[in-house]
Amino acid sequence: MYRVSSFIPQFAYALLLGAALATLWVNLAPATYYDAMEWRLVTLHLPGWLLDSNTRVTLISLTSDLLMALFFFLLGKELWEAHRFERGALHGARAALPLLATLGALAGGVAVWLLTAALIVRAEEAGFGTGWPVPLGGDVVLCYIIGRRVFGPASPALHLLLLISIGANLAGLLALGLAFPAQPLRLVWLILPLVASLGVWLLCGRHARAGRERDRQRALHLWPYLLAGALSWIGVAASGLPGALGLLPVIPAIPHADRSFGLFAEAEELLHDPLNRIAHLLVRPILLTLFLFGLTRGGVDLGAFAPTTLVTLAAFWIGKPMGLIAATLLATRRLRLPLPEGVSLADMARIAGLMGIGFTVPLVALDSALPGGAMAEAARLGLLVSLLATALVLLRRPR
Repeated sequence: MYRVSSFIPQFAYALLLGAALATLWVNLAPATYYDAMEWRLVTLHLPGWLLDSNTRVTLISLTSDLLMALFFFLLGKELWEAHRFERGALHGARAALPLLATLGALAGGVAVWLLTAALIVRAEEAGFGTGWPVPLGGDVVLCYIIGRRVFGPASPALHLLLLISIGANLAGLLALGLAFPAQPLRLVWLILPLVASLGVWLLCGRHARAGRERDRQRALHLWPYLLAGALSWIGVAASGLPGALGLLPVIPAIPHADRSFGLFAEAEELLHDPLNRIAHLLVRPILLTLFLFGLTRGGVDLGAFAPTTLVTLAAFWIGKPMGLIAATLLATRRLRLPLPEGVSLADMARIAGLMGIGFTVPLVALDSALPGGAMAEAARLGLLVSLLATALVLLRRPR
């Protein structure tokens, strides 16, 4: 089992620093905070068939829709390698249990959200099912920081936690885009990412391991994949899906290493294939991106408590852990699927507890899934309080 790279803790610290500054700012001077976050950087005058005319670009939209695409590219790259390589954690039958555990956590979170919201939320703007996408996502870097303390830096359980949390994050973003499409006809724009990815693979990517030497050298250049990524992002953003997903379609077209060293493995820093080179180049920009994300999305009004706060906590602290545990028992007892080597049922219970942490993707979901105003701020407070669940797992010493 290879050690996880040191840049993951740096990502978590950048995110938490931005969120801490935002929370301090919004509670001391809320008017200036919201004015700064919503200040118009530029107005894009685009045709209606591409995006909404006179689209306002703010620090919030720039960070969430464009810069966060870099972070999710890195997550998608790790998930793709885990599935693609023979020794990868998601190759073949090994994908079954992590997939079921992820689906169980998502289903449990949504079910408890719907139930508790129907019982206690009385806001006039809230209908049945309002906000259900919020508990779908989680937080990869914060789960890793706490999971490292719980399981130790090289534990197989830590890698399984990363797999489940990455899958939940990507599924949450995708569900958010499909549940609240800007205009259904815009989904035709998804042809552009498909064409960009297929085109760069046919012209460059497929020659990385075969063909003439000149073609192989051309396949190692980064600029064709960067151009394809830009076109892919445009297509995804124009389709109405979250722009943070915009770079994912090009990942399979980029030449990669011959084997997997594990999720975010430190050993991958020595690899020089195009996919890993791009990932290495993104580390510093992602540090800034996560700081800005915490600053723009993580400002929590500590006086915003409302029933939606309790709904959020119930979904994350009860629904997601119970759903993951139920799915694990179904997989191991009924379907006879083995746990990953070195992972016990007790470890799965701790992973379930760590899935009660919600921050990054749920913060993105707030604006679309909830009416805004008091409900959104109450849910944001619930997401902050959900981090207190880490105190329970920190009582256990690492192995």
